[in-house]
Amino acid sequence: MEKRYEHHQCEPATQQKWATEKTYAMENNPGKVFSIDTPPPTVSGTLHIGHIFSYTQTDIVARYKRMNGFSVFYPFGFDDNGLPTERYVEKKRSIRAHEMSRSDFIAVCIEESLNAAETFKKLWQRMGLSADWSLVYSTISDNVRRISQESFLELYKKDYIYRKQEPALYCTTCRTSVAQAELDDQELPSLFNDIIFKDSDGNDLIIGTTRPELLPACVAVLYHPSDMRYGHLKGKKAIVPLFGQAVPLLEDDLVNPEKGTGLVMVCTFGDKTDVIWYKKHNLAYRQVIGLDGKCTELAGFLQDLKVADARVSVLEKLKESNLLVRQEAIMHSVNVHERCKKELELTVLSQWFIAILSYKQQFLDIADEINWHPTFMKSRYNDWVKNLGWDWGISRQRFYGIPFPAWHCQDCNKILLAHVDQLPVDPQETPHDGPCTECGSNNIKPDTDVMDTWNTSSLSPYICYELLNKENSNPFHDDQMSNFLPMSMRPQAHDIIRTWAFDTIVKTWMHHGIAPWKDIVISGHVLSDKGKGKISKKDGNAMDPITLLEKHPADAIRYWTATGRLGHDMMFSEEQLAVGQKLITKLWNAFRFAEPHFMGFEKSLNRPALRSLGEGWGAINKWLFHTISACFAKYQHYFEQHEFGLALSTIDQFFWNDFCDNYLELIKNQLFNPEHYNTQEVEATKWTLYHAGLRILQMYAPYLPHATETIYQELYRKHEAIGSIHQTRYQDVQIPYVFESESSVMNNIIAIATQVRKLKSEKQLSLKTSIEAMTVFVQNSDLSEALAEHNQLIRGVTQALEITYVPHTDQSSQLSESEGAWHAQVVLG
Repeated sequence: MEKRYEHHQCEPATQQKWATEKTYAMENNPGKVFSIDTPPPTVSGTLHIGHIFSYTQTDIVARYKRMNGFSVFYPFGFDDNGLPTERYVEKKRSIRAHEMSRSDFIAVCIEESLNAAETFKKLWQRMGLSADWSLVYSTISDNVRRISQESFLELYKKDYIYRKQEPALYCTTCRTSVAQAELDDQELPSLFNDIIFKDSDGNDLIIGTTRPELLPACVAVLYHPSDMRYGHLKGKKAIVPLFGQAVPLLEDDLVNPEKGTGLVMVCTFGDKTDVIWYKKHNLAYRQVIGLDGKCTELAGFLQDLKVADARVSVLEKLKESNLLVRQEAIMHSVNVHERCKKELELTVLSQWFIAILSYKQQFLDIADEINWHPTFMKSRYNDWVKNLGWDWGISRQRFYGIPFPAWHCQDCNKILLAHVDQLPVDPQETPHDGPCTECGSNNIKPDTDVMDTWNTSSLSPYICYELLNKENSNPFHDDQMSNFLPMSMRPQAHDIIRTWAFDTIVKTWMHHGIAPWKDIVISGHVLSDKGKGKISKKDGNAMDPITLLEKHPADAIRYWTATGRLGHDMMFSEEQLAVGQKLITKLWNAFRFAEPHFMGFEKSLNRPALRSLGEGWGAINKWLFHTISACFAKYQHYFEQHEFGLALSTIDQFFWNDFCDNYLELIKNQLFNPEHYNTQEVEATKWTLYHAGLRILQMYAPYLPHATETIYQELYRKHEAIGSIHQTRYQDVQIPYVFESESSVMNNIIAIATQVRKLKSEKQLSLKTSIEAMTVFVQNSDLSEALAEHNQLIRGVTQALEITYVPHTDQSSQLSESEGAWHAQVVLG
């Protein structure tokens, strides 16, 4: 082995070996299938350390499962359609989608998506992800477009999908409708304005609002039926200030008589409650804010003003007209689009919806069939489902996405759907094949919307199924799909429980009536060390992983990711990577120490030989195998709970304390002065060093795949005849052993060695300093006899020339000098 582990040379060589030998291909790792529903990263720029954090955690689990005997189905996808990719392309190319032809813009998006996906793939490979790169999908590919469109047709037939003219959340910045799951709440400053309306008799009516620019959209004024202040207004009209329209005064139970003056204006639309009242009272619709975010001609003198400017203008007019009674500065929560962080509007559009409100209980029941890791994340899901207020709107008014396979007859409003054998189809590029099937008209127009990107990525189990079963082209009707679902594991971050997790549950329930996965493993976010919260591209605090990989080993970064707790956010700073670097160096040095002692083992390394060593094996070696067996049992227990961080702590504790600090120190004298020991015992120690080393490499392999592979290739491959440490199996190597009595004795020997080491350090003596005589105070004669059998081992580690055991008295451990010789006394508790 080289003196140092040089990651710049070792990592590329190891990655090339894996690719050439197809180390992670399912056919080279037979066993029961463990399937991973890998999250496809959004192609919207560069990756950041937050991606590295969550995707590496998934890879750690995949590697563990593979070494645990599973054939791991670990595909990889790229979510490269929809608004995020559009905005990325617009920014990179300095273009605007609505200023280009649709086909030209889509062509640019496809080109940039392919380039970005290739960049992403190279980064994941540098990080050592063990995904099978022959199993890759793109959400804009022909195959995925077909799956998404066929799902749409299937759910439409089942009456889960409908189309309706409906008030929809709309982002005037991104120029598209958005779903409830795409909302964020923000506390923003505003003004609560008390404004004078008039009733039909000319009396003042004071109404408070934070959105005075919607006065031209006012279609009613409401009060609570029990509010005695306004009972006399029933059946009358209210006159809207500045704009003059007369609107009905109506009773409604939803009005809070304690809020403001107890009167509320209904506009189309200020918020969700306006939508409820609009439908309940069959009110008129006045669209005063257009899809471009500017006021329409219905807004009168506000026409062509943006919302913020319109608000300022209308308040000035109200003041001039003495119609503004009072203003109060407030902070209130508003919905913003998670993508651009701008406030949303509500406008009536023809939209496709997936009916979810009627099936809340079914979605809650499905969640009970899934194992949630950590368990408290299930409550987030349940809260989301219970508080759903809208059906899932899946229409988006964008260019780059998967089209709805539908046309619309303009004469009878018949919806004309594509046939399955036409898929994938773009209705704007492909005319409907014939006249309307309802009325015979040829006045047919294509559907111009595209699907919400979550509508496609929520089909990831179906996309994965087709990757695994390439000969099958219809996962919605294949009987084998019931054997594939539920998949083994869904890894994802906690912020997309309400989107990707929920939406996937919706789809598999609607298509097959079952849960999409057995386990869902939820990671946290990486927080910036500069106090900017979650690291993300759109928040401007992302860190470039390529820069980190130039400075640090991939395994050091991976080690840091493994220290995070499931479902919890963690801070990042480069200083934390030093911990992983220190471990890699320690691991390398430990095996460099062991390397010379592996020589000549070619014919004696079969693991059953362990049994034949019998009493000649030695207590120290039995103790090590007893301890490492207990370590692996804990390690495996934690991994089965997906607590890879706790599993890592377990092997760390064993490696640093038991193996390096104790075992290696205890056997040095035996290895370097073998003439003081019997040959069988020395050979047993070398044998143990070899096999314990292999066990350590196995347990570290999911975390440090490059370093462990490099060591394995140097020291073990020629003996083990298995191509990679990652293809070895725990069941073949981690054979459990129990040696309670030897372990008890060894724990006392370690206690002696530890105390002597401490005493020498306190005296600032070299650990090699000889001790003329050492007295060990013990609790009973049985222990004295047991320890005496290992005097040579104790002399070797303590450098004590003479050892005496005496009954326990009221003594304390100490080291003293007399006539140039050191004398020690050690007390065993």
